[in-house]
Amino acid sequence: MKQARPQLAASYGIQPATEGSGLIPWAQTTDRLATAHNYWVATADRDGNPHATPIWGVWLDDTLFFGTDPNSKKATNIEANPRIVVHLESGDDVVILHCLVETENRPAAVSEVIDAYRAKYDMPSEFIFTPVLAARPYAAYAWEERNFPGTATKYTE
Repeated sequence: MKQARPQLAASYGIQPATEGSGLIPWAQTTDRLATAHNYWVATADRDGNPHATPIWGVWLDDTLFFGTDPNSKKATNIEANPRIVVHLESGDDVVILHCLVETENRPAAVSEVIDAYRAKYDMPSEFIFTPVLAARPYAAYAWEERNFPGTATKYTE
């Protein structure tokens, strides 16, 4: 992912990035995504009504994989609009992903996700909802509250 400063209102004090200016490396952000226990997912239905819910998931190959009941609100929203926002729990060490969601149908990938899910959450695979969904970020944001705006970072493909 390419890194830059996010384009925010001038009142936030974001300055253009210069070498060594505090941009957060993508590897540091992906480490936080891989070790997170809970992820907040925001979806919208066909009418644009928002819905947010915490989920469990696994971060593999720059993708957040998770399962959900196909009749759940988030599943029906994703079917209507596959663009979602994912946010980690912390408001102090922020990671926000803007993703496009697809169903993961490759058997080897699904098996890898289920194995990673079982290991991470110490649970039997029969409790993992299917289908397995793959949320791939097309943009992301990260910053550390203690050093905002100096660490404000935007990532794009």
